[in-house]
Amino acid sequence: MSGQIIGMHDWLATPPGQYLLAWERAQMAQAVSNVFGYHALQLGLPELDALEANRMPHRWLATQTQAEVGFSPRVAFATNFFALPFPANSLDLVVLPHTLELTADPHGALREVERVLMPEGRVVICGLNPLSLWGFRQQRAHWFHRLGDSSLFLPREGEFIGYLRLRDWLRLLNLQIEEGHFGCYCPAFSSQQWLHRFNWMDKAGARWWPILGSAYFLVAVKRVHSMTLLNPLKKPVLRLSGAPVSVANRTGCAETSDPHDRHIKPTEHAL
Repeated sequence: MSGQIIGMHDWLATPPGQYLLAWERAQMAQAVSNVFGYHALQLGLPELDALEANRMPHRWLATQTQAEVGFSPRVAFATNFFALPFPANSLDLVVLPHTLELTADPHGALREVERVLMPEGRVVICGLNPLSLWGFRQQRAHWFHRLGDSSLFLPREGEFIGYLRLRDWLRLLNLQIEEGHFGCYCPAFSSQQWLHRFNWMDKAGARWWPILGSAYFLVAVKRVHSMTLLNPLKKPVLRLSGAPVSVANRTGCAETSDPHDRHIKPTEHAL
């Protein structure tokens, strides 16, 4: 890749960018095809039609800036990812293709996604793995960049978010991971020819070093803990004391009797 630092949209047009998009399209098609509901939303990355295989009647693609609207005719509107124009608990599916990496406050954007998701709604996330061959090369390029070298393999914009770090964020928001895996195990080559030569590493990497894929993909579901109604407290049953009580007899003398004796007779009045 040339020494010029390019943005994310331009990088996706390069051979490694196309290689990444092809893998993500396959993962998205498999993940969203069986998610049912009425409303689905994709945030960012117009180059990837993440909702193409989904069958919901209402599907939208939103971007962060007006400049990105022209990247695809599928873009419905531009919005702030920290304040989505949807009421709480209104969306069945939200897709975040590299959205958290390219936003200023990824945790705030994820918190907003949790707000608009319905209970049992799904969020699909894909991102670049810093613990990978691509991540190692990008980190090395940053070290050389401080010395004056301007060549970077990946776009400079955005921040890597590790899989374990993202998993902790999801747990804090009651988003339970249903599935997660890695992909794109080829080395950091800029040439399509070299990427094709090493495509055997995709199968080998998935078997022998699965967590070192250059990209990760996960699906999480919003869990809402339901309330358990408690039965009202029952009033205590009043019981008579078991102590004996005094009952007057015919001659006016008192005799003791059990209060539970049903055959107690009233005293006769004196003439």
